[in-house]
Amino acid sequence: MNGTISRVRRTLLASALALGIGACAAHERPAEPLVTRPGLVQVEVYDRTRGATLPVHAKDARRYIVGTPGHEYAVRIRNTTGGRVLVVTSVDGVNVISGDTAAPSQSGYVLEPWGSVEVIGWRKSLERTAAFFFTEHENSYAARTGRPNDVGVIGVAAFREKAQPIARRDLEMRRPQGASEPETPAPVASAPAAAPRERASADELARHESQGTASAARPAAKLGTGHGRDEASRVTLVNFERASTSPSQTVTLRYDRRDNLIAMGVLPGPRVSQREPDPFPGAVRFTPDPPRW
Repeated sequence: MNGTISRVRRTLLASALALGIGACAAHERPAEPLVTRPGLVQVEVYDRTRGATLPVHAKDARRYIVGTPGHEYAVRIRNTTGGRVLVVTSVDGVNVISGDTAAPSQSGYVLEPWGSVEVIGWRKSLERTAAFFFTEHENSYAARTGRPNDVGVIGVAAFREKAQPIARRDLEMRRPQGASEPETPAPVASAPAAAPRERASADELARHESQGTASAARPAAKLGTGHGRDEASRVTLVNFERASTSPSQTVTLRYDRRDNLIAMGVLPGPRVSQREPDPFPGAVRFTPDPPRW
């Protein structure tokens, strides 16, 4: 039974946030180009504080977004297929549902055909989450729980559902008389160990927004994702059997503050004038006439 429960925990979590997502979409213009090429899912990061989808910048086959310290954000994932899809989501190398060091075999959200989910924080229970917000590396949830090495990356591993060619009623007809029902695993989920809760303070937000862009020659500390305010976010447990042990699609999106991305060459630096210096910049001229009375 323990093995069965473990399998359920890894594969059986579905989102019930469709109503909240629909309410947001009604007030927004269509999203900018999404993070991924056509596949099982499309992924984007939404700055909840600013109210805008963050643009994606590409360099050396990697994709980056600019994070603003103190800003809350959400990872939006949309199923682009007519079948159910499981999406295992990680932030800073940590599974957003279980709090474990992330691996594709772990628990994730199940998206209905053409459905979507807005992952707004670290899941604390079937009804609550702790909001994601951009913060200093040492203040990130991953660093504070002893896992600082993978801070600054968001990942989504998408799995197709295994086909179910035999209907349950057909199975009923074929079962030998007197055979017992197959064991149905109980929907079990456990919340990760509690970590200190904190919210992005107004002082932190104002301090970072007033600093402006730093020199590209002096990159600041890397950004991470904090363990923020408590929010309502209801989910339910459902059955899902993966079609394969390896994900059909993996999305990787890196993030950091603007000045660090400039230093890395992901974003262009300050524009420098290309004009050659002139030792005699004054124009050749003679004494003008005085003004007329």
